[in-house]
Amino acid sequence: MLVSVHMPKTAGLSFRRVLEQAFGAGFRHDYADYPLAATVDERRRRAMRHALLAAPGQYAGVDCLHGHFLPLKYLLLADDMPCRFVTWLREPVARLVSHYHYWQRAYDPASGQTSALHRRVVEEAWTLEQFCLSHQLRNLYTEFLWGLPLQRLDFVGITEHFDEDLRYFSAVFLGTSTQPPQLNRRPEAPGGALQPALSRLTLRRIRSFHARDMALYAAALALRAQRAPR
Repeated sequence: MLVSVHMPKTAGLSFRRVLEQAFGAGFRHDYADYPLAATVDERRRRAMRHALLAAPGQYAGVDCLHGHFLPLKYLLLADDMPCRFVTWLREPVARLVSHYHYWQRAYDPASGQTSALHRRVVEEAWTLEQFCLSHQLRNLYTEFLWGLPLQRLDFVGITEHFDEDLRYFSAVFLGTSTQPPQLNRRPEAPGGALQPALSRLTLRRIRSFHARDMALYAAALALRAQRAPR
C-alpha cells in the first residue's frame, strides 16, 4: 500500500490526480484529521491512537492512501503488510508564502470545513510576516513527519522539480510514464518568488525560525541528488 502524505501547498493536488488515475478503485483519500486544525498534542495523540488500532483487514482493496495526516497514523501497518511512504517538499519559505495567499483566496466564513487557525489568519488580518512567524505553523514538515525519520520515506519529491521527480516516481513506483497535471497553482506568482514580498532581514528571521524545516528540506535535496537517474 502506498501511503502519500500531502504537505500543504507542495503540489499535493496535482500528485493526487496522478495517484487517482494510477490506482483507480484502489485509491482512498484521507483528509479527515487535517493536522493544522489541531494542537500539537491532539494531532500526535490522534495519530498514535489510530496507529495502535489500525489492522490490515481494514485496508483490503486499498492500494493507495493520500491526504493531510501524520504518516505515523499508518506506520505500524508496515509491520504486517507491505507499505511505502512518500511525500513532496517545497522550499519552506516559498511554501509559507503560497500557503498564506491561498488561505486569503480560499477563505469561506460559511464553510464548516474552515479551521479556527484559518479564521484567525483572515479575520484578524495577519500580515505575511506574522503568518510566517506563527508558532502554530512553525516547522510544518517536521511536525507532519513526527515519529518518521526522513530516511524512512521511500520517496521524497521536490516541488521545484515536480515534472522531473514525477517522472522518476512514475517509473519506479507505478512502472509507467506520467504527464504532470497542474492543479491549484497560484497564477500571480509562478515559481514562488519571495522578493519583494519579504525583505532580506525578514527572510533570515523566517528561515531561522523554521530552522528544522530548512535542514529537513536540505536533507531531502541531498537524498534526491543520490538517486539513480531514470
